[in-house]
Amino acid sequence: MMENKFKDSLCEFNSFEQIQKLQNSLLQKHLKYISTYSPFYKKLFKQLKIDPLQIKTTKELSRLPFTTKKDLCRYPQDFICTPSSQIVDISLTSGTTGDPIAIYLTSKDINRLGYNEEISLKTAQITSKDIVLIAVALDRCFMAGLAYFLGLQRIGATAIRGGSSSIPILAELVCKYNPSVIIGVPSLLLNLALFLEEEGISPQTTTIQKLICIGEPIRYHDFSLMPLGKLLHQKWRAKLFGTYASSEMGTAFCECEYGKGGHLHPDLIILEIVDENGNILPPGKIGEVVATPLRVEGMPLLRFKTGDIAFLDTTPCKCGRNSPRLSPILGRKSQALKIKGTTVYPPAIFAVLQKIPSIKNYYLEVYNHYELSDIVKVVVGTTDAHLNSEQIAEKIAANIRVKPEVIITTPQKVNSKIIQPNKRKPVLFFDYRQKKHG
Repeated sequence: MMENKFKDSLCEFNSFEQIQKLQNSLLQKHLKYISTYSPFYKKLFKQLKIDPLQIKTTKELSRLPFTTKKDLCRYPQDFICTPSSQIVDISLTSGTTGDPIAIYLTSKDINRLGYNEEISLKTAQITSKDIVLIAVALDRCFMAGLAYFLGLQRIGATAIRGGSSSIPILAELVCKYNPSVIIGVPSLLLNLALFLEEEGISPQTTTIQKLICIGEPIRYHDFSLMPLGKLLHQKWRAKLFGTYASSEMGTAFCECEYGKGGHLHPDLIILEIVDENGNILPPGKIGEVVATPLRVEGMPLLRFKTGDIAFLDTTPCKCGRNSPRLSPILGRKSQALKIKGTTVYPPAIFAVLQKIPSIKNYYLEVYNHYELSDIVKVVVGTTDAHLNSEQIAEKIAANIRVKPEVIITTPQKVNSKIIQPNKRKPVLFFDYRQKKHG
């Protein structure tokens, strides 16, 4: 079976050739494992008449099939490679774009999860001297909260398991226990700063030195800070670190101090970027993120299509790591908007709204219109009587070249829509487009 030892080998600092050699070796072991133990892949390889053991390098991955979220939903049990007695944890995906997917982990996968977060958080220069407030859900089968705790434990840092359900409780923990780092969703970290200010406490005067931002982008594709990122830095005067992760991958990417993308862990995952036809794209080209997590025992995946849009950067990083870096997520493939012939992703609209101080919250609704165009409604919450829909629409048009419909309402009404008890973060995109069949 799979090895149980996970120790930081600093392989990200190896030469490009050494990294390629390591990944080729781990890929061969991965393919041998899934072709032996995975009911899903054994059946798939047989149907497609593929011998996965003929694949020797990552450059040959294009010869192998993709795995999709639909596959995981339709045949969840077929991906499990171990007896049920070896499964020690069941995690659920967030269900942002559909029903939650169950991820089955063995004790070795739990060790891998902790190791992944250990080296990710070390990338953000977190040490045993840090006190870290985990402002992330640790209940409802959420993988991330567990992963952060395990990673911090391996580093030797002090963890405060604050969760994400109560801003007042988080504020109390910040003031009482003096954490140096907070891990959380950027919008929650902003709300926490605003709450502290309402209580007469400047976030800048707290002990917070770093913000590890999860679940929402804080940078543009050129790595400059988005308005939300700028606002967080302005409020906290803390160093920001963007991240990317998913439960299916069981792997996270964290920026180093230079903020030029999330560093890939060569001993844990292989990444590809593909176009709409599934062709592998070169570094710097934007496409869909495809992941092959390595050294997974319970539920290993091959060429998993994440649905997230980004690009890989292989230029040298000043931190000395030579592993590829993943850009900020530009959007989700399923959330691409077609407006009068222009493709737009929701984060581009959100970035405009974040620049308008009097807008407290917002969400998008999208409907079918013509074959090549969607109807997009931007709903914003504000109490500013001087702000009107036309002003907001013009600001959006100046950035994305198309002018959507804007509806102004109260922040309370927006909150009643975007805050949902079964979701771990605000839901900002509502897709009412009718899906085509056949």
